[in-house]
Amino acid sequence: MGFRVRAGKPDDFEAVVRLLLLAFHDNPDDRELAETDRLVFEAERSLIAIDDTESGEEVVGHTGIFTRDLTVPGAVIPAAFVTMVAVAGTHRRQGVASTLLRQQLADVRATGEPVAVLWASEGRIYQRFGYGLASRRMGLKINTREVQLNAPRAAQSRIRAGAPKDLLADLVPAYEAVRAGRPGFASRSKQWWDFLLADPAARRGGGGPQRAIVHEGPNGPDGYALFRVKQGWHDGGPDGKVMVHHVVAANPAAYRELWRYLLDIDLTRSVSLHFAAIDEPLFDMVNEPRQLGATVGDGLWLRIVDVPAALSARRYAAPIDLVLDISDDLFPQNTGRFRLTGLTGGAHCVLSTDPADLSLDVGTLGALYLGGGTAGALADAGRINELRPGAVAEAHAAFTWHRAPAGIEMF
Repeated sequence: MGFRVRAGKPDDFEAVVRLLLLAFHDNPDDRELAETDRLVFEAERSLIAIDDTESGEEVVGHTGIFTRDLTVPGAVIPAAFVTMVAVAGTHRRQGVASTLLRQQLADVRATGEPVAVLWASEGRIYQRFGYGLASRRMGLKINTREVQLNAPRAAQSRIRAGAPKDLLADLVPAYEAVRAGRPGFASRSKQWWDFLLADPAARRGGGGPQRAIVHEGPNGPDGYALFRVKQGWHDGGPDGKVMVHHVVAANPAAYRELWRYLLDIDLTRSVSLHFAAIDEPLFDMVNEPRQLGATVGDGLWLRIVDVPAALSARRYAAPIDLVLDISDDLFPQNTGRFRLTGLTGGAHCVLSTDPADLSLDVGTLGALYLGGGTAGALADAGRINELRPGAVAEAHAAFTWHRAPAGIEMF
């Protein structure tokens, strides 16, 4: 079987969403899911693999992009949020995904976005295209009968509860107050808020409708949480489960009081959160951290598409002056030696003929970029080769950030 690739069109949506629902084992006839995806679908940024059959075009592969901004250490930059990657079962192992993903990265570079970012269904797929593991994701499964907050309830603190859409006017500014300071967070247009607050039955995991709480401090709303509750009972009584989606807070008091509410909902015995940050402050607020039931997995994967633009765009936690010898199998423009200089207020990256201090591939650079991967650990893994003594320590000090990167929403 052969295939060809073309740009997407608005009327491709139905065929694309059916392909995706089948590939991810959802109900392909679920109109509620389909209409939710339609809210953010960008046809002009889609690439479609077509098999020309006797009956016409058959969509056998797809990859898409959401056009959003990404918070990186010290800055907010345009990025390609890669999404909706799928290949029909009849066309696997025929180079469809490779062709689409390579073309997509070339298009991203031509558009001028310095990085691409995604959630990986399987990390092994995307490492082949230069993506690096840029953040870790922590999961929490909290036994609420064994965990209490150490601090007393905050003064001048109030929680309001309601349907998320009814509280949207408070959710948006609360999120924006936090977004620019947390690497990994993404911009949210009106369409994205509509998408995030859509509540299709197939995404509820057996729980009830999505709920929201807003924290009000002395200066007004300064945090929120989105969650749902799954009813449960056993012979000993209630066994409900609180399924948290996001906890966003601008200050410690808001964060603590949001968690106080979530940990103490009547008729529930556990709280789960699948998209917690690796440096979640909750660990330092409770009496029994072990009962938070933490697990660690991969989070955001990032591909640096334009090395000088990407490295110049972010800020660094310590002064840096390093020559990096970078290899990139897809983009010759990214291969070579680059001198990176900068302070906390700005950075500059240019091609260099000076001797290299470190050598690494573009995927390893992607792992460093948001501050999630550390130079020391990557060197110990054989991913960074130190060519000048002390260079790894310098890279570690500069690339890390005071807040770990976190992706709190699937896209």
